[in-house]
Amino acid sequence: MIGVENLSKRYGRHQAVDDVSFRCEPGTVTGFLGPNGAGKSTTLRMICGLTLPTAGRATVGGRPYRELENPGREIGVLLDASAQHAGRTGREALGVAAQTMGLDRQEVAAKLELVGLDGAAAKRRVRAYSLGMRQRLGLALALLGDPRVLILDEPANGLDPEGIFWMRGLLRDFADRGGTVLLSSHLLREVEAVADRLVVIGGGRIVAQGDKTELLAGNGTLVRARDVEALRRALAAAGLTARDAPDGLLVPTETEAVGQAAADAGVVLTELRPAGGGLEQLFLTLTAESTKEAGK
Repeated sequence: MIGVENLSKRYGRHQAVDDVSFRCEPGTVTGFLGPNGAGKSTTLRMICGLTLPTAGRATVGGRPYRELENPGREIGVLLDASAQHAGRTGREALGVAAQTMGLDRQEVAAKLELVGLDGAAAKRRVRAYSLGMRQRLGLALALLGDPRVLILDEPANGLDPEGIFWMRGLLRDFADRGGTVLLSSHLLREVEAVADRLVVIGGGRIVAQGDKTELLAGNGTLVRARDVEALRRALAAAGLTARDAPDGLLVPTETEAVGQAAADAGVVLTELRPAGGGLEQLFLTLTAESTKEAGK
């Protein structure tokens, strides 16, 4: 299990992460989503003990990462597939990690086979690997100690469609066997396909989190009008809160209530529909405000 409690990180005047809290339970895949600069990587680095928080704490299995006696046996981490010794072969890279963790060398061959880097690929130098092959090697390193927790940042980068499908099955199987997965990715369709829960961050703060099905079902109503400000006033008069969306206003209530508020105020609507649109629409809607602020 992963626990993040009131985690914050400040760099000078810049608040990179601001009071972030969430949990990742065994048996689940949690999608960790947000636009560039939202604080995702900083949060992951704090969980893994690579960056010290300004406030708050993060634990794995109830203990901070830095207090784990043999962390590779409890948590598998892939934050940067390029951060590997280019002069070693794939087999040598895993061999060094296995020795560090006190593992049997047989685990090296087993994990290389699991990620499709056995045979000739295992004997090649990492510098000759494609990005997709480095991702597979990074996954092998993360899985080497048979941990119960995985933290992965953009693990599908460089993978072809077959590789992405393979990785999805790998992560789903890991979680179904009781493992905990925290997955950060910009490939929203893949996250939607494999995740059980979602945590969305924008501007360093959590803007939404919860069960994937519930979040996608509760997108509210998308409404557009010729006079947007008149529509906004009409909604406010009816006690409805509206938020800017990429293609209109998002109102977290039923379509009928939104239409009635507009009709009572005499506002002509050009579109009125359930927001829907899957994870991509939810992501764009939730992060629209933080993205706009970042661009100022």
